[in-house]
Amino acid sequence: MVRRLRLGTATALVALAGWTGAVRAQEGAGQVWIQIEARNSLPAAEERLQRWSAQLPGVTGFRLSSGWIAVAIGPFSPDEARARLSELRAAGMIPADSYIPDNRLLREQIWSDGGSAYAAPPLGAPIAPVTEAPLAAPRAGETGVVATEAPAETLAETLAESRAAEARLTRQDRRDIQEALAWAGTYTSGIDGAFGPGTRAAISEWQGRMDYDPTGVLSTAQRAELVGAWQAEVKALGLETVKDEEAGIQAVLPLGLVEFDRYAPPFVLYRPKASSGMELRLISQPGDQALLEALYHDLAASGLVPAEGPRELRRGGFSLSGRDGAVEVHARAELDGSAIRGWLLRAPAAEAERSLRVMQSLSAGFKGLGRQVLDPGLVPIDEGLRARLQNGLEPAPPRAALSGFYIDASGQVMTALAPLQGCREVYLDNVTRAGISWQDADLGLAVLRPESPLAPAVVAGFAAALPAKGAEAVLSGFSFGAGLSLPSVSFGRFETGTAPDGTPGRATLRMTATEADAGGVVLGPDGLVIGVLLPETEVAGTALPEGVALIAPAPQILQRVSTGGPRLQAAPVTAGVKAPEDLTRMGSDLAVQVICRS
Repeated sequence: MVRRLRLGTATALVALAGWTGAVRAQEGAGQVWIQIEARNSLPAAEERLQRWSAQLPGVTGFRLSSGWIAVAIGPFSPDEARARLSELRAAGMIPADSYIPDNRLLREQIWSDGGSAYAAPPLGAPIAPVTEAPLAAPRAGETGVVATEAPAETLAETLAESRAAEARLTRQDRRDIQEALAWAGTYTSGIDGAFGPGTRAAISEWQGRMDYDPTGVLSTAQRAELVGAWQAEVKALGLETVKDEEAGIQAVLPLGLVEFDRYAPPFVLYRPKASSGMELRLISQPGDQALLEALYHDLAASGLVPAEGPRELRRGGFSLSGRDGAVEVHARAELDGSAIRGWLLRAPAAEAERSLRVMQSLSAGFKGLGRQVLDPGLVPIDEGLRARLQNGLEPAPPRAALSGFYIDASGQVMTALAPLQGCREVYLDNVTRAGISWQDADLGLAVLRPESPLAPAVVAGFAAALPAKGAEAVLSGFSFGAGLSLPSVSFGRFETGTAPDGTPGRATLRMTATEADAGGVVLGPDGLVIGVLLPETEVAGTALPEGVALIAPAPQILQRVSTGGPRLQAAPVTAGVKAPEDLTRMGSDLAVQVICRS
């Protein structure tokens, strides 16, 4: 989320000047930080850290237990932090959702406002499972279970005494320690109660983080601190394993924050509990890869997920994340045989750390129950009510479906410009999101760059000159729009190198085409591109006759991109003529479906 800083307030500048000299003087126990924002990749975090450090002193980067990078300022005493937080918020110098996090969530410092980077292991996935099994709820009154409060110790416990105390722990006590280490982000193996090298290393890492001697053996007080913090957070979230037989889902849900509302296929709806502001939807429906992709696009277009955020559609699953000033939303779904299951979490943006904990628990404890999915007819409702329940998630047709073709090895696609106007999102082959990297209004063309590079089997070669009148012309496009994801090939004839009225910058074909063919590649008899089909249906206010189409000619395209545009493959016209089946294959390999969603 891009935030604009307002630095013109005199009071804020005075406070800032007084703070600059003091921010580095905070030492000792009890110091805290103000978290401004968080990013889920190191490059993105470094860019934000550098920008913030140009505006504020004491900017620091911390790795969070979730794997994200926090942008923070400090350190301060708790009282000073609260005062600074109020001052800076009031002056508009930091985002309104800035807050003072629990220091236990700040795993390690990886950046300071001096620009120095601290050695740190590579970042993990932003939403990694906490453990391989669902989190257990805290048990009260059980012997051997560590209390939340650490016992008073008049003398420091020796390592031998710590080992002896550890030896007296029950297997369940050891499992609790592994659960707590997993919650803290240092343990990723199975929860089995066996303390091997992995558990010892996790204990040492946690001890080092907490400024204890990294012995690999917890003292009684350290056990109380570690397990107590885990149990306190689990209790606050109300994490419980829920088995929903109707939906065929078992998951660890934050029942302290949400409560069951109703079934609204394909969702199981959980509403906010008290004033938590959190909403949860379990996703359960029958389907295949095509329906999984449809669900992905419906969610992306519904407005439920803010536009800014990472998203991925792959074979067998998808993830969607978005954040704005008020909320953040995360959705995950997987295809398991003929079942699509997943979840969507919507929560206040100011509670990002809490949301990450909930997502970790959802990821760790989520599993399907056999082949059972939510019956689409479970709740007999009319279409109006269904639309209200699902917040506009009924499958929506795309704003436009057109054609395009590959022009380079990275997967850039050339297409018609006009149908892209007003598109909020553009997808290639209904899978890969893309953005406009080049456009020319005179030619009526645009080039789309995929967010992640593609590897096309073939790319277009452009003819340096147009063919003779009457030469064969082959159009490859998605003539049936979103109704069919396979290209169609149409044959016609090249007519003239201008529009029918003699206007330059256009060429005329004798060919029948559909609206969805716009942006499609037109090949000459030698297999080179002679033009791109345009959606224009009239010239100088006069409608084109049936069976006549306009193209942006290849020579003009090459001329325009030479002054600043994508690098195209130009080739001289050859005397060779390819067989119709070869032209059909070439056109089909080049063709890309372009989907526009508003």
